Amino acid sequence: MTNLASGELALPTLGYGAANLGNMYRELSDEQAGAVLEAAWDAGIRYFDTAPHYGLGLSERRLGDFLRTKPRHEYVLSTKVGRLLRPNPEGAGGLDLDNSFVVPSDVKRVWDFSADGVRMSIEESIERMGIDRFDVLYLHDPERADVALPLSERIGSALSALVSLRDEGVTDAIGVGSMVSEALLQSAEFAAERSSGRSHIDLLMIAGRYTLAEQPALAEVVPACATNGIGIVNASVFNSGLLASDAPSASSRYEYGEVPAAVLDRVTAIADVARHHGVSLPTAALQYSLRDASVRSIVVGSSRPEQVRENAERMRERVPSAFWDELVERRLIPS
Repeated sequence: MTNLASGELALPTLGYGAANLGNMYRELSDEQAGAVLEAAWDAGIRYFDTAPHYGLGLSERRLGDFLRTKPRHEYVLSTKVGRLLRPNPEGAGGLDLDNSFVVPSDVKRVWDFSADGVRMSIEESIERMGIDRFDVLYLHDPERADVALPLSERIGSALSALVSLRDEGVTDAIGVGSMVSEALLQSAEFAAERSSGRSHIDLLMIAGRYTLAEQPALAEVVPACATNGIGIVNASVFNSGLLASDAPSASSRYEYGEVPAAVLDRVTAIADVARHHGVSLPTAALQYSLRDASVRSIVVGSSRPEQVRENAERMRERVPSAFWDELVERRLIPS
């Protein structure tokens, strides 16, 4: 576990991202979802991240059913705010496929960045999960909201509410999760005078912007985290699948679309170097950003028990420094 510089919470190095429990891309039965979570627990994973967005609440319900069987003090739990789930009569009989979840669309997501909306979101997540508190609360994808409110105001409103909740002891740590550098940077720089001297937020969950394939977050977001004492939780480190096998190809899933030729060329070259050093490409992808002191945890999603076990084992493998050195020398990753 790694201690947050700004608080007492300790984050395990490897976490499970529970989007798949919400039937992302394909349907899982309750039994299959339970088997994935049992594999994660047996592999030593003790950090679990979910969100109302994942399967319109299905991920939270399934994760809650599982975690209620485990001692509360043995794991770290996070969820997200920004979207409320509300009845959607127009969607009755349909599926939420536009959002990549194979679940009934009888409820819909409603953006709400107000203090009341943030509190309501947490209360409803607690009810869905049947667990009395969350260790970490993130503002989720503020840049994606179809509202007239400017991005800076969305972030400011929701984070001010989260700060108050942290001060009240409702949660231990707060942050923002996004895959857009602008939103992440604005969140890292969000500040107000506080008598405690504690950083205004504790964590940024960076999704797909700080990976072995590409590192746009290194330009400004990561330095801003270091300057402001903000820890990084790195998610989507496989770039949606491109880095999840030793043989990346044009047919690999990448950020929900086709792989750009330049990215594929770079990843193919990285895979060649990995083979030369006897390193698995997925192992390198998992461990790459942990070389940065700001990175507290890697959160990875899986829909099969064997994937969970493989990822846990990869985190324990040794990657020789000569491998990283050659990638830097060949300008395949930044120094």
